[in-house]
Amino acid sequence: MEKKEWYLEYEIQYNRPGLLGDISSLLGMLAINIITINGVENSHRGMLLLCKNEEQIDRLKSIVKTMDTIKITKLRRPKLRDTLAVRHGRYIHSDVDDRKTFRFIREDLGLLVDFLAELFMKEGHKLVGIRGMPRVGKTESIVASSVCANKRWLFVSSTLLKQTIRSQLIEDEYSEDTLYIIDGIVSTRRANEKHWQLVREIMRLPATKVVEHPDIFVQESEYKMEDFDYIIELRNTEDEEIKYDTVEKPQLSPNDGFSMFDF
Repeated sequence: MEKKEWYLEYEIQYNRPGLLGDISSLLGMLAINIITINGVENSHRGMLLLCKNEEQIDRLKSIVKTMDTIKITKLRRPKLRDTLAVRHGRYIHSDVDDRKTFRFIREDLGLLVDFLAELFMKEGHKLVGIRGMPRVGKTESIVASSVCANKRWLFVSSTLLKQTIRSQLIEDEYSEDTLYIIDGIVSTRRANEKHWQLVREIMRLPATKVVEHPDIFVQESEYKMEDFDYIIELRNTEDEEIKYDTVEKPQLSPNDGFSMFDF
Protein backbone atom coordinates (compact mmCIF):
# COMPACT_ATOMS: atom_id res chain seq x y z
CA MET A 1 0.00 0.00 0.00
CA GLU A 2 1.29 3.43 -0.96
CA LYS A 3 2.14 5.70 1.95
CA LYS A 4 0.32 9.02 2.25
CA GLU A 5 1.32 12.33 3.75
CA TRP A 6 -0.47 13.92 6.71
CA TYR A 7 -0.06 17.24 8.46
CA LEU A 8 -0.06 17.28 12.26
CA GLU A 9 -0.07 20.53 14.18
CA TYR A 10 -0.31 20.66 17.94
CA GLU A 11 -0.28 23.32 20.63
CA ILE A 12 2.01 22.76 23.60
CA GLN A 13 -0.06 22.95 26.79
CA TYR A 14 2.78 22.13 29.16
CA ASN A 15 6.33 22.32 27.89
CA ARG A 16 8.91 20.09 29.55
CA PRO A 17 12.29 18.59 28.60
CA GLY A 18 11.93 15.51 26.41
CA LEU A 19 8.42 16.32 25.16
CA LEU A 20 9.39 16.24 21.49
CA GLY A 21 11.26 13.00 22.03
CA ASP A 22 8.18 11.41 23.60
CA ILE A 23 6.00 12.45 20.68
CA SER A 24 8.57 11.15 18.20
CA SER A 25 8.68 7.82 20.04
CA LEU A 26 4.88 7.61 19.98
CA LEU A 27 4.86 8.16 16.22
CA GLY A 28 7.56 5.54 15.81
CA MET A 29 5.57 2.93 17.78
CA LEU A 30 2.59 3.64 15.49
CA ALA A 31 4.86 3.15 12.43
CA ILE A 32 4.31 6.77 11.37
CA ASN A 33 7.35 8.43 9.81
CA ILE A 34 8.25 12.09 10.37
CA ILE A 35 9.23 13.85 7.12
CA THR A 36 9.68 17.40 8.45
CA ILE A 37 9.18 19.14 11.77
CA ASN A 38 9.27 22.80 12.76
CA GLY A 39 7.80 25.32 15.15
CA VAL A 40 4.96 27.28 13.53
CA GLU A 41 4.20 30.49 15.46
CA ASN A 42 3.85 30.88 19.20
CA SER A 43 3.62 27.53 21.02
CA HIS A 44 2.53 25.50 17.99
CA ARG A 45 4.61 22.83 16.31
CA GLY A 46 3.94 21.35 12.86
CA MET A 47 4.93 18.00 11.38
CA LEU A 48 4.64 16.41 7.95
CA LEU A 49 4.01 12.71 8.50
CA LEU A 50 4.00 9.62 6.30
CA CYS A 51 1.94 6.51 7.01
CA LYS A 52 0.29 3.57 5.23
CA ASN A 53 -3.32 3.88 6.33
CA GLU A 54 -5.77 6.16 8.10
CA GLU A 55 -6.15 3.71 10.98
CA GLN A 56 -2.70 4.74 12.23
CA ILE A 57 -3.84 8.38 12.27
CA ASP A 58 -7.02 7.47 14.15
CA ARG A 59 -4.98 5.65 16.80
CA LEU A 60 -2.63 8.64 17.11
CA LYS A 61 -5.60 10.96 17.55
CA SER A 62 -7.16 8.81 20.29
CA ILE A 63 -3.86 8.52 22.22
CA VAL A 64 -3.10 12.25 22.09
CA LYS A 65 -6.57 12.98 23.50
CA THR A 66 -5.44 11.32 26.74
CA MET A 67 -2.32 13.54 27.01
CA ASP A 68 -2.37 16.79 28.96
CA THR A 69 0.90 18.17 27.51
CA ILE A 70 -0.26 18.80 23.92
CA LYS A 71 -3.51 19.52 22.08
CA ILE A 72 -4.01 18.70 18.39
CA THR A 73 -5.07 21.77 16.39
CA LYS A 74 -4.79 20.29 12.88
CA LEU A 75 -4.55 16.73 11.63
CA ARG A 76 -5.31 16.41 7.92
CA ARG A 77 -3.90 15.73 4.48
CA PRO A 78 -1.41 18.58 3.92
CA LYS A 79 -2.44 21.71 2.08
CA LEU A 80 0.04 24.07 0.43
CA ARG A 81 -0.10 26.44 3.41
CA ASP A 82 0.70 23.54 5.78
CA THR A 83 3.77 22.47 3.79
CA LEU A 84 5.10 26.03 3.67
CA ALA A 85 4.38 26.59 7.38
CA VAL A 86 6.60 23.63 8.29
CA ARG A 87 9.27 24.72 5.82
CA HIS A 88 9.43 28.35 7.00
CA GLY A 89 8.20 28.16 10.59
CA ARG A 90 5.30 30.55 10.07
CA TYR A 91 1.84 30.51 8.55
CA ILE A 92 0.68 32.43 5.51
CA HIS A 93 -2.13 34.71 6.65
CA SER A 94 -5.26 35.11 4.52
CA ASP A 95 -7.81 37.90 4.69
CA VAL A 96 -10.72 37.19 7.04
CA ASP A 97 -13.30 38.49 4.55
CA ASP A 98 -11.64 37.24 1.35
CA ARG A 99 -10.01 33.82 1.51
CA LYS A 100 -8.23 34.23 -1.84
CA THR A 101 -6.25 37.22 -0.51
CA PHE A 102 -2.93 36.41 1.20
CA ARG A 103 -0.84 38.91 3.16
CA PHE A 104 2.95 39.10 3.39
CA ILE A 105 5.46 41.61 4.71
CA ARG A 106 8.86 42.32 3.20
CA GLU A 107 10.74 40.12 5.67
CA ASP A 108 8.59 37.20 4.43
CA LEU A 109 9.95 37.38 0.87
CA GLY A 110 11.37 33.86 1.07
CA LEU A 111 7.97 32.51 2.11
CA LEU A 112 6.25 34.56 -0.62
CA VAL A 113 8.61 33.26 -3.32
CA ASP A 114 7.98 29.65 -2.24
CA PHE A 115 4.21 30.22 -2.17
CA LEU A 116 4.13 31.80 -5.64
CA ALA A 117 6.44 29.12 -7.06
CA GLU A 118 4.02 26.41 -5.92
CA LEU A 119 1.14 28.27 -7.60
CA PHE A 120 3.13 28.81 -10.79
CA MET A 121 3.94 25.09 -11.07
CA LYS A 122 0.24 24.24 -11.42
CA GLU A 123 -0.84 23.84 -15.02
CA GLY A 124 -3.56 25.81 -16.78
CA HIS A 125 -4.96 29.33 -16.53
CA LYS A 126 -4.30 31.25 -13.33
CA LEU A 127 -4.69 34.97 -12.74
CA VAL A 128 -2.73 36.33 -9.78
CA GLY A 129 -2.86 39.95 -8.59
CA ILE A 130 -0.17 41.57 -6.43
CA ARG A 131 -0.78 44.73 -4.41
CA GLY A 132 2.01 46.76 -2.84
CA MET A 133 3.75 50.11 -2.70
CA PRO A 134 6.68 50.92 -5.03
CA ARG A 135 10.02 49.23 -4.29
CA VAL A 136 8.54 46.72 -1.85
CA GLY A 137 9.75 43.77 -3.98
CA LYS A 138 6.70 42.77 -6.05
CA THR A 139 8.36 42.27 -9.44
CA GLU A 140 11.51 40.75 -7.95
CA SER A 141 9.41 38.19 -6.07
CA ILE A 142 7.52 37.25 -9.24
CA VAL A 143 10.74 36.72 -11.20
CA ALA A 144 12.37 34.71 -8.39
CA SER A 145 9.26 32.52 -8.12
CA SER A 146 9.32 31.93 -11.87
CA VAL A 147 12.89 30.68 -11.60
CA CYS A 148 11.95 28.34 -8.72
CA ALA A 149 8.99 27.02 -10.74
CA ASN A 150 11.22 26.54 -13.81
CA LYS A 151 9.03 28.91 -15.81
CA ARG A 152 10.04 31.46 -18.40
CA TRP A 153 8.82 34.96 -17.53
CA LEU A 154 7.84 37.69 -19.95
CA PHE A 155 7.07 41.36 -19.24
CA VAL A 156 3.97 42.47 -21.12
CA SER A 157 4.17 45.83 -19.34
CA SER A 158 6.64 46.85 -16.66
CA THR A 159 8.82 49.58 -15.15
CA LEU A 160 11.44 47.28 -13.60
CA LEU A 161 14.42 48.59 -15.56
CA LYS A 162 12.97 50.70 -18.34
CA GLN A 163 9.32 51.14 -19.12
CA THR A 164 8.16 48.26 -21.29
CA ILE A 165 4.87 48.13 -23.18
CA ARG A 166 4.48 45.19 -25.56
CA SER A 167 2.03 45.35 -28.42
CA GLN A 168 2.91 41.99 -29.98
CA LEU A 169 4.73 38.75 -29.19
CA ILE A 170 6.89 36.54 -31.37
CA GLU A 171 5.78 32.97 -31.98
CA ASP A 172 7.88 31.19 -29.34
CA GLU A 173 6.66 33.62 -26.64
CA TYR A 174 3.21 32.01 -26.78
CA SER A 175 3.57 29.10 -24.38
CA GLU A 176 1.79 27.47 -21.46
CA ASP A 177 5.17 27.40 -19.69
CA THR A 178 5.57 31.18 -19.92
CA LEU A 179 4.55 33.41 -17.04
CA TYR A 180 3.16 36.74 -18.27
CA ILE A 181 3.74 39.80 -16.06
CA ILE A 182 1.50 42.86 -16.46
CA ASP A 183 1.86 46.18 -14.63
CA GLY A 184 -1.73 47.35 -14.13
CA ILE A 185 -0.80 51.03 -13.94
CA VAL A 186 1.40 51.02 -17.04
CA SER A 187 -1.15 49.08 -19.09
CA THR A 188 -4.16 51.20 -18.14
CA ARG A 189 -2.56 54.64 -18.04
CA ARG A 190 0.18 54.56 -20.68
CA ALA A 191 -0.68 51.94 -23.29
CA ASN A 192 -2.63 52.02 -26.57
CA GLU A 193 -5.34 49.79 -27.99
CA LYS A 194 -2.83 47.53 -29.75
CA HIS A 195 -1.29 46.70 -26.38
CA TRP A 196 -4.75 45.90 -25.00
CA GLN A 197 -5.46 43.56 -27.87
CA LEU A 198 -2.33 41.66 -26.83
CA VAL A 199 -3.41 41.67 -23.15
CA ARG A 200 -6.80 40.18 -24.07
CA GLU A 201 -5.08 37.54 -26.21
CA ILE A 202 -2.76 36.60 -23.33
CA MET A 203 -5.68 36.40 -20.91
CA ARG A 204 -7.21 33.66 -23.06
CA LEU A 205 -4.06 31.51 -22.96
CA PRO A 206 -4.01 28.47 -20.61
CA ALA A 207 -1.05 29.94 -18.74
CA THR A 208 -0.28 31.92 -15.58
CA LYS A 209 -0.71 35.68 -15.66
CA VAL A 210 0.42 38.01 -12.85
CA VAL A 211 -0.95 41.55 -12.62
CA GLU A 212 0.73 44.14 -10.43
CA HIS A 213 -1.67 46.79 -9.06
CA PRO A 214 -4.81 44.74 -9.86
CA ASP A 215 -7.17 47.39 -8.43
CA ILE A 216 -6.06 49.95 -11.02
CA PHE A 217 -6.14 47.24 -13.70
CA VAL A 218 -9.83 46.42 -13.11
CA GLN A 219 -10.87 50.07 -12.72
CA GLU A 220 -10.05 50.87 -16.32
CA SER A 221 -10.58 47.57 -18.12
CA GLU A 222 -13.32 45.00 -18.66
CA TYR A 223 -11.81 42.64 -16.08
CA LYS A 224 -13.13 42.26 -12.53
CA MET A 225 -11.60 41.31 -9.17
CA GLU A 226 -13.69 38.11 -9.36
CA ASP A 227 -11.56 37.06 -12.34
CA PHE A 228 -8.50 36.74 -10.08
CA ASP A 229 -7.73 33.35 -8.55
CA TYR A 230 -5.33 34.76 -5.94
CA ILE A 231 -4.56 38.23 -4.58
CA ILE A 232 -1.20 38.83 -2.87
CA GLU A 233 -0.64 41.86 -0.61
CA LEU A 234 3.00 42.74 0.07
CA ARG A 235 3.85 45.43 2.62
CA ASN A 236 7.01 46.81 4.21
CA THR A 237 5.35 46.50 7.64
CA GLU A 238 2.13 44.87 8.82
CA ASP A 239 0.38 48.20 9.40
CA GLU A 240 1.41 49.83 6.10
CA GLU A 241 -1.50 51.14 4.04
CA ILE A 242 -1.34 50.41 0.32
CA LYS A 243 -2.25 53.65 -1.45
CA TYR A 244 -2.18 54.40 -5.15
CA ASP A 245 -2.16 58.21 -5.11
CA THR A 246 1.66 58.21 -4.94
CA VAL A 247 2.09 55.87 -7.91
CA GLU A 248 -0.63 57.09 -10.25
CA LYS A 249 0.54 59.43 -12.98
CA PRO A 250 -1.53 60.12 -16.08
CA GLN A 251 1.40 60.12 -18.49
CA LEU A 252 5.15 60.01 -18.76
CA SER A 253 7.10 63.17 -18.22
CA PRO A 254 10.76 63.79 -19.06
CA ASN A 255 11.59 63.73 -15.35
CA ASP A 256 10.15 60.30 -14.68
CA GLY A 257 13.50 58.60 -15.21
CA PHE A 258 12.00 56.06 -17.59
CA SER A 259 12.41 55.53 -21.30
CA MET A 260 9.93 53.64 -23.43
CA PHE A 261 10.31 50.12 -24.85
CA ASP A 262 7.36 49.73 -27.22
CA PHE A 263 7.41 46.56 -29.30
